[in-house]
Amino acid sequence: MQPVRVRTGVAGLDNILHGGLLANRLYLVEGMPGSGKTTFAFQFLLEGVRQGEPVLYVTLSETEEEIRELAASHGWSLEGLTIREVIPSEGALDPEAQYTVFHPSEVELSETTKKVLVDVERVKPQRIVFDSLSELRLLAGNPLRYRRQILALKQFFAGRRCTVLLLDDLTAAEHDLQVQSIAHGALLLEHTMPAFGNARRRLSVTKLRGSSFRGGYHDYTIARGGIEVYPRIVAAEHRTETTRERLQSGVEGLDRLLGGGIERGTSTLIQGAAGTGKSTIAAMFCARAAERGEHAALFIFDESANTLFSRLDGLGIPLRKHVESGVVKVQPVDPAELSPGEFVHAIRAAVQGHGARIVVIDSLNGYLNSMPDEKFLIIQLHELLTYLGQRGVASVLVAAQHGLMGAQMTAPVDASYLADAVVLLRYFELEGEVRQAISVLKKRGGAHERSIRDFSLTEKGLCVGPPLRHFRGILTGVPVALTAPPDPGSS
Repeated sequence: MQPVRVRTGVAGLDNILHGGLLANRLYLVEGMPGSGKTTFAFQFLLEGVRQGEPVLYVTLSETEEEIRELAASHGWSLEGLTIREVIPSEGALDPEAQYTVFHPSEVELSETTKKVLVDVERVKPQRIVFDSLSELRLLAGNPLRYRRQILALKQFFAGRRCTVLLLDDLTAAEHDLQVQSIAHGALLLEHTMPAFGNARRRLSVTKLRGSSFRGGYHDYTIARGGIEVYPRIVAAEHRTETTRERLQSGVEGLDRLLGGGIERGTSTLIQGAAGTGKSTIAAMFCARAAERGEHAALFIFDESANTLFSRLDGLGIPLRKHVESGVVKVQPVDPAELSPGEFVHAIRAAVQGHGARIVVIDSLNGYLNSMPDEKFLIIQLHELLTYLGQRGVASVLVAAQHGLMGAQMTAPVDASYLADAVVLLRYFELEGEVRQAISVLKKRGGAHERSIRDFSLTEKGLCVGPPLRHFRGILTGVPVALTAPPDPGSS
């Protein structure tokens, strides 16, 4: 028989827990002050209210007035939720008083515990939250007595069909693992302050007996309405049957370079110097998809949506029209405010909710700025591209290289081995003019043209010219004209 689960009131966390917490168990929620423990606890209790369950919130550190102010800031109604304010007296906090939650015989109870148990017997809650354990730890006086308190709490609620959350603010001098060993499961909430930008928050399930869960760290945010969790993406959970249909850009020369276009379920990396036309090519694929009646999503880090539309209007690419009709979704991304997990969640929403068949990330430079370390970017990017591929989505990545000309230009992160196709754009000097060249360096699963072609942006859109066959060194930026076509067999 499948165990009974209770939803937490946080959809992303329920996804991580594969349906929710196991019912009638005791759980520990740890986190420094400000990490959102109390906010999560109220979402958990309010979900019980929505399910028609009696619930009880026991506060040992904040007044009921403070609690109601918190609820008002999130727009919550506390109707149907019972609050028991138990603020220990100054004398009760004296270790010499040796207050206990339960006597070992479980007969003689402290005054603090009696107040709580009266409410438990009266309300008969199916969900209860104790906020927080730091006060109980002070009341206990020593680790042995504290452990006995928690064990007694667990035994008391074991036969009462009640799911219990114990909140711990980790303010003790040493991190005590006593409660973790007793609890059925444990959840850790963390938040850090980067050198620039908004706070980054993440959670992890450190323990959950008798149930599988998605391990690792998962980003979350706190906003009006509560916390929102963004489960770490696991590509293996999204395998579907897909086709390798070619998607054309509508530009004949570009499609010829790509061997007929890009394929569904593949990733294409477009890289080059600033201003070479990378974003324009990516937007062209989105516009072409919209003309076929397919949805597309474009996430832009480096320019505003208005700037993008104005630039594309001047090139005759009607992306603005498709955005206004709702077929194409353009979402500006601020890496200082949006965490990596929230960004991946936005892409998943575009694919699963909006039905996007082409996803553009413009650019990887901005994406890199949202990550604390490059190696994490590569790991997460690999998982994201695998997920999109298994959903049959064509992904286009834009990467701006450092420098303007020369063969030694570098990208901020090497994602070429992850992509199925790599399109390279270059500036080069010719007869006193700065020209642009385009080539396809790599394309998995199909033939492609290996020539380097002339490329330009005009009022009529993208123009891919003939192959530049009578030059060598184009990729260095300073080509040399050949007096005669080179002999393919020469060394």
